[in-house]
Amino acid sequence: MSKQFVIEAIMLAIYGELMAPSQPVEYLIPASTIYELDEFIQSPEPIMPYSGDDQHVRRVMKEMSQFFADPFNRKRLEKGLIAPWSKVPFTFPNGVTLTVIKVEDNAMWGEIFDPVETQLLLTSVRFEVPLLTDQPDFQDRILEYIVPVQFYDVDDFDFALEQGISLNDLREP
Repeated sequence: MSKQFVIEAIMLAIYGELMAPSQPVEYLIPASTIYELDEFIQSPEPIMPYSGDDQHVRRVMKEMSQFFADPFNRKRLEKGLIAPWSKVPFTFPNGVTLTVIKVEDNAMWGEIFDPVETQLLLTSVRFEVPLLTDQPDFQDRILEYIVPVQFYDVDDFDFALEQGISLNDLREP
């Protein structure tokens, strides 16, 4: 059985090692984060601090965007993502599955979290799956507002994948 994590598409482009895990993994990805790849690609703002890294990440993002824009994959998404919480899986080598999910931002946390963050949190809550992120301020707000999700920093991915901490461990007194 594969481990599951909620993640946004851009994180997979930035952290390419996530696509070569040591064991099977399923990433739950809100569909909106796939559609925002093009915005990041076109943005004049640097994504990475070094020019070479920035160009590489933009190239990977473009490849991801083209994959999902491929007529066959686009049609799968259009037909499969009709109802809220509907899912469309895409299987890749190395035991990786990207499951795209239609998440509706319900503004549950108002201005505390932006729409993408809200969708990540809602997905994590809905499927009881840990969230992967590299954003310390996002992590701090999750803790500050006691949002009932488990999360790991991307730097702790290997620990989360190999051992992790189960939700049951967190619930026990």
